[in-house]
Amino acid sequence: MISGSCLCGGIRFEIEKAVGPFEVCHCNRCRKRSGAAALPMLRVLSSDFKFLSGSELIKNYDAPLLYRPPAYRSSFCGVCGSPVPPADPEGESLEIPAGLLDSAPEIKPDKHIFVEFVPPWDRISDGLPQYDVSKLVLKRHGVELPEDFQPRKHGDPEAQGR
Repeated sequence: MISGSCLCGGIRFEIEKAVGPFEVCHCNRCRKRSGAAALPMLRVLSSDFKFLSGSELIKNYDAPLLYRPPAYRSSFCGVCGSPVPPADPEGESLEIPAGLLDSAPEIKPDKHIFVEFVPPWDRISDGLPQYDVSKLVLKRHGVELPEDFQPRKHGDPEAQGR
């Protein structure tokens, strides 16, 4: 069993096993959410995840749309502000901010995503595969983005409300 908690310990959970992917996200929303250069996120099956305490402490913020629904949802502890899993996970899987884990998962990060957003003061040097948004969409959905596709960033005035 893999255990996890927020900074204040009010929210505690356990995961039976991690299935992955275990991605290190560099999009500027995950950077703002974490306050760091990237946010490592571990995917687990919803059926393997259980809150032990504190789910009532969870607050949510839905950021404005960049492309299409659903909105980017940031769930966090209302006491300490740690990014946490959503109180009511929807779907068959969910992402867990890896920094919350109190015990080690059986898997390690497997790739960096949204690498076009790596800040100029950081660099990726661990040798893991790197995916920009075009390569990631192709890998996940088997679709090539149009040649004139321009990635949007949180905070871009032209991206808000779309």
